[in-house]
Amino acid sequence: MDVIGIAKAVASRLGCCGGLAGGGWRTLVLLAVALATSAAALFASSSSSSTGRVSIWFSVPFPALSSYGDVGSNSSTSWPTLPLSHAPPPLARAPLPLGPSSSPVASAPPSPSPIASSVASEVKLRTFLRGLKTPLSSAPSPPPDTGGTATPSPTEPVNIPINEAATVSPPSSPTEISNAAEVKVPTSLRETDLQLIQAKREIADAPMISNDSDLYPPLFLNFSVFKRSYELMETILKVYVYEDGNRPLCHTPVLGGIYASEGWFMKLMQENQQFVVKDPEKAHLFYLPYSSLQLRTQLYVPDSHSLQPISLFLRDYVNSISAKYPFWNRTRGADHFLVACHDWAPYTTKLHNELREHTIKAVCNADASEGIFVPGRDVSLPETHIRTPKSPDSDVGGRPASERSILAFFAGQMHGRVRPILVGQWGGRDEDMRIYEALPAGIARKMSYVEHMRSSKYCVCPMGYEVNSPRIVEAIHYECVPVIIADNFVLPFQEVLDWSAFSVVVAEKDIPRLKEILLGIGEERYMTMQMNVKRLQKHFVWHGRPRKYDLFHMILHSIWFNRLNQIAVQ
Repeated sequence: MDVIGIAKAVASRLGCCGGLAGGGWRTLVLLAVALATSAAALFASSSSSSTGRVSIWFSVPFPALSSYGDVGSNSSTSWPTLPLSHAPPPLARAPLPLGPSSSPVASAPPSPSPIASSVASEVKLRTFLRGLKTPLSSAPSPPPDTGGTATPSPTEPVNIPINEAATVSPPSSPTEISNAAEVKVPTSLRETDLQLIQAKREIADAPMISNDSDLYPPLFLNFSVFKRSYELMETILKVYVYEDGNRPLCHTPVLGGIYASEGWFMKLMQENQQFVVKDPEKAHLFYLPYSSLQLRTQLYVPDSHSLQPISLFLRDYVNSISAKYPFWNRTRGADHFLVACHDWAPYTTKLHNELREHTIKAVCNADASEGIFVPGRDVSLPETHIRTPKSPDSDVGGRPASERSILAFFAGQMHGRVRPILVGQWGGRDEDMRIYEALPAGIARKMSYVEHMRSSKYCVCPMGYEVNSPRIVEAIHYECVPVIIADNFVLPFQEVLDWSAFSVVVAEKDIPRLKEILLGIGEERYMTMQMNVKRLQKHFVWHGRPRKYDLFHMILHSIWFNRLNQIAVQ
């Protein structure tokens, strides 16, 4: 019998009220101390053979891109979709079982954050005390008094049903905390911690939604989950933006070019009044407002092939913040985040272990194979090429499907391992496959690069030096179905969007079969995907003043969602 069961049995023998009379309270207190000591001994004795597992309440899929293969069946590794509104489709998969016999796919820091440990210990304490005060009964115990915020059941983890298909290999073991850590019982949790716990529970209990006036449910893995999570983000989330850091390395956004995503997020976050708070004690998340592009421009020594100056700056920047404020040290950086689009951004975190291993990194270079980007914690930042910073939302729109005469199009520099193979296989060999190293001048005079994208059914988006490419967002803007060729690339907003509804993913090894794969997609399927791309546009556009569900809010939601995913309760 466990400790809580023993306590309840003893309380039952004492009686709900009578057992407390005539010095019963003193006896009860002594009993509680004795049982707590026994519990500690029990935990210590069992630690040699097993450790307590922390349940992740909702599991985020970690897709290294699955791809189209067998054309006859559409895909040899197709992406099953989850129930989006009402009945699950034939390929739907159940929520991940997170019991003792299975391992969750979410990743976590090597040891638990103070918040996660505090939550587990606090719930254990409250449950233990309820067992002493309440007679043994089949009726559920009333929720503890937490100032109006209910804490989750410590024995019934809630799985939010999000698609786990198209995943990279999960960690070898689930998130764990040691028994020694469980014995430590904090006196209280911060209000912000309880708010996140309650938000997580409400997302798990999200009511089923099949229609919405603002959103198109088939674009999402689980629309009900996204809708409720987004609503709670708008209601609850508060962010503290550090004022530390010298310009132009910090607080100086670059709003044009292919790395503009980090600049626009910085600009809009620093101007925001809905989410940003001046009092850091009220914050759920902490933003490190530095620019990876400015670091590259200001600190990199040309031809040195060394990231050391940039990495040293980041190490010292974080160390100064952790020394000056208490917030970093409370979670070892787990509730802090950065937003960086330069290709080098993930590698520049290597000199600070907590920055690399705990902080939420929203980066364009979301490569799951290198051991730096961790799906489920880190965020894949869409790379956007902003040509006119004064009106970032102006260059959007394309032709209807019936007016797209080109099967597939690509033109670009020969960066990385994939593009030379693509051009070598298809360049100038097929009229339907407009694949160029650079758009020839004679062709460009007749039809520009943008017009090619607006006139093509499929826009090929191969990786460059790194897995990310601005062509994915360009294709969405011009209503061209993206064809993504980048093994191990974690797609933007993959925790909520169903990319199989509006894109094609091709493995690098299948480049010789590219035309076969595209022709194997039926006309009806293509028409649906192309229309879905148009519906998707609103989620991938920057606005001078942020709009609901736009790119700014989608990035912030991914950061919020992944932070919730890291909070575990036993």
